[in-house]
Amino acid sequence: MINPELHTQPIALDRVGHRTLKLSERANSLTRVKQLNSMFVTLAEFGDAAKEFPIFFLRAGKDEKGNELVAPVAVFGLKQGQNLFLAGEGADTRWTARYTPALMRAYPFTMARVSEDQMAVCIDQSFDGWSQTEGRALFDEQGEPTELLNNARDFVERVEAEVERTRFAGQRLMELKLLQEKRFDATLPDGSPLRVDGFLALDEERFNKLSDAEALELHRSGLAGVLHAHLISMANMTALIERQLTQTQGGATA
Repeated sequence: MINPELHTQPIALDRVGHRTLKLSERANSLTRVKQLNSMFVTLAEFGDAAKEFPIFFLRAGKDEKGNELVAPVAVFGLKQGQNLFLAGEGADTRWTARYTPALMRAYPFTMARVSEDQMAVCIDQSFDGWSQTEGRALFDEQGEPTELLNNARDFVERVEAEVERTRFAGQRLMELKLLQEKRFDATLPDGSPLRVDGFLALDEERFNKLSDAEALELHRSGLAGVLHAHLISMANMTALIERQLTQTQGGATA
């Protein structure tokens, strides 16, 4: 899956063109997410992500058949360009949450569709950790994938399978009209208002009116558990506000 805000120069990995490419062990990929206030998460991640981040659904256009698409995201900040889970600067940047979304763990590798029926492992050319002289090689002297590349490929293939499953699940939630536009309002300690909108969340009234057959379907497919985790995650909005206040007060003190 290509995230344009993360993978700014994606290109399919080529064993000829990238034969001498190496991944520097000194590079820090976290610098790439400093301005990201959210990240796509798959259904398989909801259980872990819901413990730390609010999980919203965002509209993601329509497929070739006109079905509405949605993308679940873990929220890292309360405004554009804000990531409250990073500390430090440059090479010393570190992630302060206990859970790291899969797309971030896979970076600078990912997968993308290169034709109607073919997927390919891709890398982000803009990542500053690539080198021709130092680091861990992607291909050996015979042009075969190294352990590093094999492990990366296995991981992004598993992630991509979950991305597809998540996409189909989102379609079903929209078909059942279980997601609706929501808005989060709060008043900060200094009296200033906070409003977060433009996202979708579970319509609990509609959920409680599902037919027995629809409710059974959600239970058997695992989507009922996913929606439960989503609801629990919404309480993390308060934790985000507290995190912002702590960082703001820390900055003022410094």
